[in-house]
This record gives sequence, structure tokens and C-alpha cells, in this order.
Amino acid sequence: MNTYIASVLDDLQDRYPHQPEFLQAAQEMLPSLEVVFERHPEYRDSALLERFVEPERAVLFRVPWVDDGGQVRVNRGYRVQFSSAIGPYKGGLRFHPSVTLGMLKFLALEQTLKNSLTGLPIGGAKGGADFNPRAKSDGEVMRFCQSFMTELVRHIGPRLDIPAGDIGVGAREIGFLFGQYKRLVARHEGAMTGKGMGYGGSQARTEATGYGLMYLVKTMLDNHSLSPEGMRAVISGSGNVAIYAAQKAAQMGVHVIAMSDSEGFILDGEGIDLSCIKNLKLTERARISEYPLRVGRGNFHPGANGIWQITCDLALPCATQNELDEAAATALIRNGVKAVAEGANMPATLAASRAFQDAGVLFMPGKAANAGGVAVSALEMAQNAGFTSWTFDKVDRELQAVMDRIYHRVAHTAARYGKAGDFILGANVAGFLQVADAMMAQGVV
Repeated sequence: MNTYIASVLDDLQDRYPHQPEFLQAAQEMLPSLEVVFERHPEYRDSALLERFVEPERAVLFRVPWVDDGGQVRVNRGYRVQFSSAIGPYKGGLRFHPSVTLGMLKFLALEQTLKNSLTGLPIGGAKGGADFNPRAKSDGEVMRFCQSFMTELVRHIGPRLDIPAGDIGVGAREIGFLFGQYKRLVARHEGAMTGKGMGYGGSQARTEATGYGLMYLVKTMLDNHSLSPEGMRAVISGSGNVAIYAAQKAAQMGVHVIAMSDSEGFILDGEGIDLSCIKNLKLTERARISEYPLRVGRGNFHPGANGIWQITCDLALPCATQNELDEAAATALIRNGVKAVAEGANMPATLAASRAFQDAGVLFMPGKAANAGGVAVSALEMAQNAGFTSWTFDKVDRELQAVMDRIYHRVAHTAARYGKAGDFILGANVAGFLQVADAMMAQGVV
């Protein structure tokens, strides 16, 4: 590894030993940049990498709220504004007990590269709280969101930082957050995305990440003389990303035979009945284990990671980070998987991603493959700024164009730097270069 990059990594490890997710993101990204610094010594001379790996700003605040029993609760809220070099900060809010500053720094770093890859003028950020909205009443969630926004409001705005949803932050939470924002600033403006259609949201936002994943997969397969028609796919997760990836995959002729949730996975050789999954997970918020009883076929298997033992052509990890380890990758390779694309943020471990590449399996990292959500969020920003609303078909066409552009940008960059087919390097380098050039142009700030 380049000594300069190694020294930056060593420094991060010394500074942040308690932030494993952030260190993992840095360890995945920085070695890819060796080819960049060989061609651009001026980056090192200006300590660009040392500046790039540190967020421009990270805010930590308390979130006091009152539960239905009248008891005062306190959670920790965060906003990590990682980079505004190419545009205002953009990235989701996550409400989950696992949220920490280190996790959000990892997500914000990934978001910075992902947003750069879209070609749209948006920087990178991430935020959230260690609050679990699950099993909370609407009143409790509303009071929490109002308290959270009362602090966050001073750090966001339509030309400063535009949050969106993420894990634990869906339509209900976005509504409460935006309502409090509007109340505090006394303006109706596009300071958040993922809003409801009746108050400034965009068509196709719900479907965007899953649809975008499959648009990129199809372009990748087409460019390697493969067709999705007739492929068997396993998709981890059963939230919005997984469900709409499965829906678009089925439209492309893919047979989706397995999906999962945190308790286990279902295997249905006849093809997953997606209407049942939608009803279970999006309407009833029930467990996927009920699928065989509802449909009358298929089997439930406890343990979500067992899904990677299933023979398939296409694997789409869409659940959470580090869900697919080296052992799972080895099983998929042994069973003949042809392509893997990440629908979640870094769901494959570093060892797993290397195993896929070493075996010649097409592997597309999440910073490229799951960029559809933020792409349509940026399109929502454009609609809000123009006081207009686009049709579903128009948004969908724009989404397809963005995902097609991302694939070709990643593939072209990998080839230009002598690593054709290395989509991890291509995504890291292409995303980094645009941010780096903007940072160089703007001086030491």
C-alpha cells in the first residue's frame, strides 16, 4: 500500500479505535486510492486525504421526550456533515438503538462517495438517534421527532443540509419531523426529502433504491453478455429496498426465490409471492415466518444468514452492514453465483468482497448500486425548488439514466486506472475524484 495512504489509515486507527464501522469504511476505500495518488502528487502536498477523511462537522445533542406513561426519556441525536465540496449536505436519518457516532461517520463517508457518483450536486451527510420507534405509539414517536427537530433545525436547510429517511425513519417519522421544522422556521421549503406526496414529496421515492439497484444490475449484466431473464435470485431483507428490488427483478424475468428478515429467511422455489410479503412487512409489520402459512407453500428457516447457502445466480444483500461474510461468499461462489450487488450500505465484509472479486464474480458495491434512493431525493429537491411535481414515469426515466450513468462511470474509471472489472476501485476512485477536485479548487477549508 502507498505509504501516504497507510499513514493516514494508521492515524485513523489510532484516533478512532472505538469506531469500527468507520474504520472499516476507510479500510475499504483508501487502498483503492493508491492509483490516484500516483497520478496526483498535488493531492498529498495539500494534505487532501487527511482533510477528506474527517467530517466537516459532527453535532451531538440530547433528545428529551415524554412517553405515554408520563416518564421523561433521553436519547442521543447526531448529525454528521461530512462533505459539502460538491453541494449541500445530503443523507438520511436513522433511528435505531445501534446508532453511534462511529456508525454515522461510516455512513456519511459512504454517502459522500455515493452522492458524488450520481453526478448530481449533493454533498454527503448522515444523522439519527439511538431511539427505537418500533412498538412506540404515534404520540411517542411524534414527541420524540419534535424534540429531535427542535435541535436539528439550526443545522439544516434547503441550501445547507437536506436530511431524508433511513432505517427507522419512514413516512410517519418524516411527516412529524417536517411538520416541526415548518413550525419552527415558519416556512414551507424543501429542507427534507422523502415527504408525502401531498406536501412536496416525489413520485417513485419509495421504490427508488430497489428499482435503482435492479436498473444498475441489468446494465452490468448487459455489459457482460448476460441476461437477468431466468436468473434465480436471493434477496436479504424485506423492507422497502428488498421489496422493490424484488418487484423490479420479477418484471425483468428474474425468479426471486428467497427473502429474509432478522429472524430468518423463506425459500419458495416457485417464486416469492411479493403481494404477501408487502402485506406482511409494509401493512401488518409482521414477521416473514408467517409467509408459508399465508401462501401455502415455501419454507421458513430460522437464522437470516442461512439465505446465502441457497444456490442462485444473483445475490442482492439488502438488509444491513456486514451481513454477508467470507464464509457466506464462499458458499455463494461454490454454488455458482454470477453477480452480487449491494442494496444496503456495505453488507458484504471486506473479506467477502475480495472473495467475490478473486473468483471473478461480478460485484457492485453499495455506494454505486444503492444510489437510487438519494438520486430520487435529489430529484425531489429539484421539484421543490421549481414548485412543480413530476409524473412517476418521468422520475423513473431520470432514475434509470442516473443508474446507467453510475455503472458506466464506475466501469470506465476502473479501466482507465488499469483495473478493468474492479468495480470497488472504480466506485471509490470515481466518487473520490470529483470531491477531491472540488476541494482543491476551493482551497484549504
